[in-house]
Amino acid sequence: MTLKTTLTASAAALALLTGAALADPVKVGIAAEPYPPFAAPDSAGNWTGWEVEMIDAVCAAADLECVLTPVAWDGIIPSLMGEQIDVIMASMSITEERAKQIDFSDHYYKTPAVVVAAKGSDIEPTVEGLSGKILGVQASTTHQAYAQKHFEDAAAEIRIYQTQDEANQDLVSGRIDAIQADSIAMADFVESDIGDCCEVVGAVADDVAVLGQGVGAGLRKGDDALREKINMGIAAVLENGTHEEITAKYFSAPIYSK
Repeated sequence: MTLKTTLTASAAALALLTGAALADPVKVGIAAEPYPPFAAPDSAGNWTGWEVEMIDAVCAAADLECVLTPVAWDGIIPSLMGEQIDVIMASMSITEERAKQIDFSDHYYKTPAVVVAAKGSDIEPTVEGLSGKILGVQASTTHQAYAQKHFEDAAAEIRIYQTQDEANQDLVSGRIDAIQADSIAMADFVESDIGDCCEVVGAVADDVAVLGQGVGAGLRKGDDALREKINMGIAAVLENGTHEEITAKYFSAPIYSK
C-alpha cells in the first residue's frame, strides 16, 4: 500500500469515526437549578424557557440529536470534562479563566450585568454605592468573581448563594441590600409579583476579563467537530430569524449583540 493510499484510508476512517460520534445523541448540560426565563421546569417537570428553545433550534439547525441533561451548576464543568455531558448550554459566559479548561462556541447571547436593590434605596452599581452594603451573588458565576474583585473591599459582605432564586428571596425579605446578576434575568424578576419591591439600579462597569465575551456553549478541549456543528447551528438561527423569533416570546428587546 502506498503512502498516499494509507493517508486516504486514514482520513476516511477518521471521517467515519467523527460522523459516528456526532450521530450519537448529544447530551446538552443545563443547570439543574431553575433560572427563569432562560430555563426552568414546569409543573410536569418539563424544561421550558428561552435557552431551552434555543438549544432545540440550534440542534435542529446543526442536524444534531440533543438530549437535555440537568446538572448542578457548580459541577457542570467537571461533568463536561468527565464526559457525563457533551456540551454546556446554561447561560455560561465565555471568560479567559474558563477557556483555560474548556473550549467555547461562538456566543449566542450577550447582556450586561446589573445590580438590583429595593425601590427608593440609595444604592448604585459602584464601589461608593455599595459601600457598607450586603451584596448577594450566585456561586460559581461571573457575578461572584466580579463582586469579589471590584466590591469586596467596600461592601460589608459578599454573600454567596447556590441558586439565584435564593439570592432573590433574601433581597425581598431584606436580609441583603442588593444582588448582582444578568440584566435579562433581573428584568424578569423585578417585573414579577415577588420582585415588585425592587428595581434595577444600573449596570456595573464592564470588565471583559471577568464578565466575558457573551454566553456560549462549553465543550471539551479538542472536540472541534461538535464545536463546528454548534457554531453552524448558532449562525443559522441568527441568519434565518429563529433567534429573533424565540427572543420576542420572552423579552421586549434583542439580547444578542456582536
